[in-house]
Amino acid sequence: MTPIIAIVGRPNVGKSTLFNRLSRSRVALVDDRPGITRDRLYAAITYEGASLTLVDTGGFEDLGQDPLLREVRVQVEKAVEECDRIIFMVDGREGRVPGDEEMAGVLRKSRKKVVLAVNKIDGPEHDHLVHDFYGLGFDGPYPVSAAHGYGVKELIREVAGDLGPSEAEREDPDQIRVAVLGRPNAGKSSLINRILKEDRLVVSELPGTTRDAVDTFFRYGGREYLLIDTAGIRRKARVKEKIDRFSMIKAVRSIDRCHVALILLDAAEGVSDQDSRICGYAVEKGRGVILTVNKWDLLKGDVRKRETLDQDIQRRLKFVSFAPRIRVSALTGERVMKLFGLINTVFDQFSSRISTGAVNRVIQSVVEKHPPPMAGRGRLKFLYATQGRTRPPTFVVFVNRPEMVHFSYERFLMNQLREAFGLTSTPIRITFKKR
Repeated sequence: MTPIIAIVGRPNVGKSTLFNRLSRSRVALVDDRPGITRDRLYAAITYEGASLTLVDTGGFEDLGQDPLLREVRVQVEKAVEECDRIIFMVDGREGRVPGDEEMAGVLRKSRKKVVLAVNKIDGPEHDHLVHDFYGLGFDGPYPVSAAHGYGVKELIREVAGDLGPSEAEREDPDQIRVAVLGRPNAGKSSLINRILKEDRLVVSELPGTTRDAVDTFFRYGGREYLLIDTAGIRRKARVKEKIDRFSMIKAVRSIDRCHVALILLDAAEGVSDQDSRICGYAVEKGRGVILTVNKWDLLKGDVRKRETLDQDIQRRLKFVSFAPRIRVSALTGERVMKLFGLINTVFDQFSSRISTGAVNRVIQSVVEKHPPPMAGRGRLKFLYATQGRTRPPTFVVFVNRPEMVHFSYERFLMNQLREAFGLTSTPIRITFKKR
């Protein structure tokens, strides 16, 4: 088991900045405002031969009356419970405050090794600012600047130096990466929590609760999955704050990392133009798509609304007609685990490799039975075909005059290839080249 190191502390002390520096990434969103991170974020790092898992957490603060803060605090407490080592970050410029004392009390009860990092110390001339934190009673305190790197090497040496080398975990080449996409408040985090049977992600009725793209590993039925929860993708006109813009960019970029996109449609709200755009993003990237109609429990007793929703999907999302559709309820759990049968089907077809001989036989048979229409002088000749790549299956057809291939005949050939090779639930691509 890879050792886990959690970074905890009050809001805006620099936890996400340190997380990004240690993981050499920009996985965690960073902003001057407190409360940006809400869920637990994970990243694999290696230190002197040791494979480690780093965890970024939301800010630990007084609950007040805000239910969202309560959920964030629960995520912090779970991170402390599951980790092996803790980096407790405080703000050296602000000094020791009651919130640090409260966090220290929680950490003492954990009986885990805690290393105190005093952040925002930009150089030796500011080292004296750490003196105020000796009273917290943890190893250190270590003066660091997460933004500029000062003192970070000494900090990680203290935290991970005695863990010893461990065999680095290898990514399973058959791992299925699944991005959960949709409009704000469609139920993306609730769906993943239902799958995992735990409150892994912060859930709130407020739209926009999820800001980062949060990765979670999951094994089911002998296969390994990476579930990627994303921020709700809004219309550009409605994105006014910088942090929401970055969240949306990360959500769209998660499509690049996934094999299959679960696109959540809100059964109560119906299909919107934004749902169509999100499907368009996935199709443009050539990803497998599953249309997942969530909150189906709200429509079960209303036959007319169900029929209207089905008609809307067929009319507005006809360009993803290859995508299988399933009705689920993240709230009740209805049909949620049946998603994995569809995910496996889409992924297996998405990864299909067809022999060159089989591709040529199908193309030749189709062209003989249904030759392409004449267009001007000359005749279009099909010479040779092969599958150029997988994920998605991409076929290359060599012809004498590529410009003569009409889009309607291209679509016809694609449908014939789908039917011949059982690729009914995955996007496929076909290109025509001159030999």
